[in-house]
Amino acid sequence: MGSINIQKQIEQLFKKKVEKDPNIHNAYLLVHSEKLHADIRLAAGNDAIHPEQPYYIASVSKLFTAVLFGQLVEQDRCSYDDPISRYIQADVLENLHIYKGKDYTNEIKIKHLLNHTSGLHDFLEDKPLHGKSMIEQILENPEKKWTPIGVLNWAKEHMNAHFPPEKGFHYSDTGYHLLGLILENITNMPYHEQLKRHIFDPLGMVHSHFIRMEPLEKNPFDIAKLSVRHTDITHYQSMSFVFAGGGIVSTTSDLFKFLKALVHHQLIKKATMDQMKSDPGKFTLGIDYGYGVMNIKTVPIFMPAKLNSWGNAGSTGSFMFYHPETETYLIGTFNHFGYGSKGIRFMLQLIDKLQKTHKKQQHP
Repeated sequence: MGSINIQKQIEQLFKKKVEKDPNIHNAYLLVHSEKLHADIRLAAGNDAIHPEQPYYIASVSKLFTAVLFGQLVEQDRCSYDDPISRYIQADVLENLHIYKGKDYTNEIKIKHLLNHTSGLHDFLEDKPLHGKSMIEQILENPEKKWTPIGVLNWAKEHMNAHFPPEKGFHYSDTGYHLLGLILENITNMPYHEQLKRHIFDPLGMVHSHFIRMEPLEKNPFDIAKLSVRHTDITHYQSMSFVFAGGGIVSTTSDLFKFLKALVHHQLIKKATMDQMKSDPGKFTLGIDYGYGVMNIKTVPIFMPAKLNSWGNAGSTGSFMFYHPETETYLIGTFNHFGYGSKGIRFMLQLIDKLQKTHKKQQHP
């Protein structure tokens, strides 16, 4: 009876959230907990077709990139403390990190890119020194094709670094572009092929792919429409600007396979995941950002212990978290650019409802 009740509560909360917000055209949600006997898979919104519809997972992709690095570290093919200059050509790094007239590029380590403590700019959300922002260019030049190097060169020309490496936290998609290049240089394999060979194929994630590549097995449903400022950019060529920090298309069920594999240490060892969580930057109050993984931690009054969970989230309102106390997987998206904080807040609301159900089961 409890599982039926919580399913109805979550479904009502989710649909009410979507119906009240005219910006949300399609949204998807998966909540699974064997401990609470709950398995909820939903789609809502006028443009939503089915709970198994694929969508851009945005910065949830960063955890996939971090896992690929975890695998390489376990194989002794690189170290988190390696300088990025060991793996990236000098011309790409030229004038990358200039702060107050000093070049700090050679001090940047792989770990600084993973936990956003490099001090580098964010080409996607930082305001450029001159000219139009990346978002404006995506909208105004939909046929433009971007390469990772092209994006980096644009960022170097239009943005400044924020602080020396390890002297603060600044979320940086620029850093994850560099991580994608490092992965390719270490393995001599394209980033998308690494995803397929080391994550998608072993886990049977047949409806997941990198956006520059056609999915190998067609999902029966079209990719969900992604909106930026009320504009559908789903099939814009300019979406090629994304890379190792946000370029994956997937479904809630495929992401469930990925997150479950991490929880059960099937892709990387427990010690590796613990290390990824143990060296974080401070994303915001109550949320640390380790090596590609957000860790929601207790902060008295502001963030109670019952909300402790880990995973990742994206600027489109995408989220993928595991809540250890209730053994619950929470995966979904509101699929609208600029909804990052709303996705996280909604996920925390879900945890709160699940906790109340858990307590009732313990003390009926």
